[in-house]
Amino acid sequence: MLPCLVLAAVGWWFWPSQPAPVPLRLVAGTVHAALLTPDEASRLTGMTLTSGPRAGEPAPALAADPSSCRVAVGPTTEAVFGKDWTAFLSATYQDAGGLGDYTVTQAVGVYPDSEKARAVLRTLTAGIGSCPSAVRTDQDGRTSPWTYRVDGTAVNGVAWTAVQDGGNGWACYRRAQLKGKSLVQVGICEAGDGRPTVQALTERIAAGVAE
Repeated sequence: MLPCLVLAAVGWWFWPSQPAPVPLRLVAGTVHAALLTPDEASRLTGMTLTSGPRAGEPAPALAADPSSCRVAVGPTTEAVFGKDWTAFLSATYQDAGGLGDYTVTQAVGVYPDSEKARAVLRTLTAGIGSCPSAVRTDQDGRTSPWTYRVDGTAVNGVAWTAVQDGGNGWACYRRAQLKGKSLVQVGICEAGDGRPTVQALTERIAAGVAE
């Protein structure tokens, strides 16, 4: 049961199938070059990770009960990143055992200017702060109840925790950070405390994002 809950937690199923994989790296300074490879993420997390779904655009917004919690239940979807981005890439990695006991999600959206990127961060921060709990429905119709807590806010970022109710300590630790015209978002889901690691990953990715 836990693997299914885990995969639901990080959107393992929400990315549509693609005929060819989205490249992880292209030219230095692009959104593609900003994301960590599985090997790089493995070194930073101390876990052996393998590559999972990648997407070149945000997934459609997920259903939430209440509906006002669409941002909280789908922080890497169109509910947050919208449609005004000029470049987008997301990638999900999981533990080498393939059970989904540990997952890392990275997403970067690039916008026409810094104000549009900042507006996306405002949408994310407000959406999480106004949703203490919700029932999330993924695109395959699976539902799961979650509670949400904002861990910290700053001018250029927000950190929060999503805890699955009845998930035996399962939680997703997430951070979002502005870098020029880009919004970087990283999430780690595990039955432990992923806050220090998700902060390190976010800072590492943001450092590779062009201004």
